[in-house]
Amino acid sequence: MPEEPPSRWLLAGPARRGYGRHFAELVGSGADVDGEARLADALLPRGGRVLDVGSGMGRVSEALRRRGHQVVAVEPDPELFEQSRRTFPEVAVVASTALGLDAALLEEHGHPSAYDLVVVVGNVMVFLAEGTERATLARLRDLLAPGGRILVGFELVATKSNARSYPPEEFVADVEASGLRVDLRAGSYELHPPVDDYAVWLLARPGTGS
Repeated sequence: MPEEPPSRWLLAGPARRGYGRHFAELVGSGADVDGEARLADALLPRGGRVLDVGSGMGRVSEALRRRGHQVVAVEPDPELFEQSRRTFPEVAVVASTALGLDAALLEEHGHPSAYDLVVVVGNVMVFLAEGTERATLARLRDLLAPGGRILVGFELVATKSNARSYPPEEFVADVEASGLRVDLRAGSYELHPPVDDYAVWLLARPGTGS
């Protein structure tokens, strides 16, 4: 298999180090950091299978685990991977990029190969390696159970170091080219109307129920 190109996250270098500290401080202070998890929970059956891709320190995975779901977290950054294992030891976490993820790798670690919901929040999409967006979406599509969906959230206009801007029309084209469809676009995880700077998306395979 060809070597993966470096992600924008990796190329950000030391600028990415503050992410884990920031969310650790928020969690420690009791701040509400469960917005993504509340929406994900509403999209799932009870005890649903969740794949949290680019899970960071594990806060969304832990919130969904506490709600009774079967959660597998996926995080490629070694520091965030270790932070997740220390902070939320009950969350199963796999060290992998989104592009390197497939059913065989998940099964090798003793996890399901198909999921009711794949969660890709926290700006994961705007930190992928350049030109890998469609391939990544296709990888995640292949991990959906029948009727499964993908929850995505990212800043449309880059504000973080080394992140890309990702206009809605370009994302929709990438979604459709990867064998998925857009079921919903909102401006927040509370499903406010679309806005210009942030988007929350719900994706599914064509031909599945809305």
